[in-house]
Amino acid sequence: MARLIEPSRDKLDQLLTPLTDGERMVIDLFDQKLPAEWEIYVQPHLNGLRPDIVLLHPDVGIGVFEIKDWNLAAMEYYAKDDGAGHCVLMGRDKNGRAFSRQADNPINKILLYEDELLHLYCPRLDHRAGAAVITAGLIFPCSPRKEVARVFRRFRLAHDGMREHPRYYPIAGAEDVSSGALEVLFPESGRRSSRVMSDAVAEDLRGWLKEPFFSQEQRRPLELDARQLELTTTRTVKGYRRIKGPAGSGKSAVLAARASRLAAEGKHSLVVSFNITLLNYLRDLAVRHDATRRVIRRQIDFLNFHGWCKRVCLDTGHAEDYDRLWASSSDGQELESGWVLREGLPSLMRRLYSENASRDTMPQYDAVLVDEGQDFRPSWWQTLRLALKQGGEMVLVADKTQNIYGTAGAWTEEAMANAGFRGPWIELKSSHRLPPAVVPLVGRFAKEFLQDEEIDIPQVEQGQKQLEFEGPVELRWLHVRARPNALDACDSELRRMMQGLATDTAVPDITFLSGADLGRRFVEMQSDKGIHLLHTFDADQRTAQRQKRAFFQGAALVKATTPQSFKGWEARHLIVFVASVERPEAKALLYTALTRLRRHKHGSCLTVVSCCDELQTYGQSWPAYEEF
Repeated sequence: MARLIEPSRDKLDQLLTPLTDGERMVIDLFDQKLPAEWEIYVQPHLNGLRPDIVLLHPDVGIGVFEIKDWNLAAMEYYAKDDGAGHCVLMGRDKNGRAFSRQADNPINKILLYEDELLHLYCPRLDHRAGAAVITAGLIFPCSPRKEVARVFRRFRLAHDGMREHPRYYPIAGAEDVSSGALEVLFPESGRRSSRVMSDAVAEDLRGWLKEPFFSQEQRRPLELDARQLELTTTRTVKGYRRIKGPAGSGKSAVLAARASRLAAEGKHSLVVSFNITLLNYLRDLAVRHDATRRVIRRQIDFLNFHGWCKRVCLDTGHAEDYDRLWASSSDGQELESGWVLREGLPSLMRRLYSENASRDTMPQYDAVLVDEGQDFRPSWWQTLRLALKQGGEMVLVADKTQNIYGTAGAWTEEAMANAGFRGPWIELKSSHRLPPAVVPLVGRFAKEFLQDEEIDIPQVEQGQKQLEFEGPVELRWLHVRARPNALDACDSELRRMMQGLATDTAVPDITFLSGADLGRRFVEMQSDKGIHLLHTFDADQRTAQRQKRAFFQGAALVKATTPQSFKGWEARHLIVFVASVERPEAKALLYTALTRLRRHKHGSCLTVVSCCDELQTYGQSWPAYEEF
């Protein structure tokens, strides 16, 4: 049988952290010497820990290794008491200067790996006997084993397991790697079976080891159909284009690809969205098209409207005008709504561009492209037009069905005409994202609960490509009878989803969407259980804003955010919590959340956890309905 190595050998040179020579030697050794049933995971994500190598055999056990290309002869390494009863790793250079290396102490790292493997990533592994199937080893390909043993002797003696069961904590040196001494690097490799290890335990762990789907996808070119490709390679005579379409029709992909094409031509573009997190997603899409990452960083500015206004003020020496504007607001806070954003900022921008019209001081772009345009106010669009160079182009993409802020109604035909547009909208009608089984469910939701809104329901894509990507999809509705049990229901669903991942996805591919209150409690609950989440739920508004700027799907963590912040994104494993749909915007928000599911030939899954009695009948129409 062929051995599983992940990433595959042809992808190892594309790792974000390049492999060292020593790591390559060890990978080759394990590949040559171990039986084919041993799976090899190189720099696996593992909830953000990223050990160098993890080995997995479903019938035998687990090995986790830290590989250090340190030359222990280059400086003096030694152990020292810190005065509080602990031993710390120290270094002393040739000038006699001593400094701590404790933060890099590989003993601490392998003990952490072992502990989390036993207590977090393998929940079906017996905690008392499970330690016997886990090897946590150190490998130093550039230093003699005797020298490695000397440096780390005190640390090993201080740990009961290392002292009493050294077989499970091997230390290997340069001579062991060069001679291929597998029995020294990994003594347990000779074992053929285990009473404790099982396929179920292995499957639990694989979800944490596999490279997330989104990270894999970032290495692939952006796929566009003929209509989408036409929109990325052309412009209108006057330069103004508006595109509408339902969720999943490829609007964001078209916009990002157009920006990438313009960047490759040397043109400077501004890409704008309402929410901050969407900008990260658009940037990831853009780098998968024409321009390189370096060119995109240089030629495209990704900003939300508020951020662009702030940049203009600061870059042109008008910071005081900007600060006075916020100080004049009722609360002085940089909120995403209110008078300052509705009227204050547009008015300030118009004044600055008018006063400096004859100077070359105000930023100008070859193109301005706006995503999720239904969230924009016409006054913002008119303000952005001031930054367009003569003969430039502007693109607006929108889906009025996702009217979560109640702003889409402002885009009347009169407002559109005054915004520079002529002729009808360009329409993208087919959903390239949604699994076919989801389309009638979201369509029925829109017809039942969005009756007073302009509705643009996705259509199932026809043809061979649709059949090719029609993978299995799991759709569940979990109705919570008692609201106090909602948090436990969400936690239970996360655990269930972790154990039922698609074959090519990992735990970090799971996304949890909810309001801020339950979201914060959910993050705290998972943190208490050792699961680290990439989230945007901090109670401090400024910290939450920073979290939104750092929200990337490629991060090796479970994602948790609000449906507002996930607008425009997509996920293959999705949990949505809904507490109430009393207001029209709340209904539109749930519609937006339901349409974030990404289809794939290897499968996807969506669970809605609901406390809304109003939605119970609708939920009962889903393929799987349960009560909690």
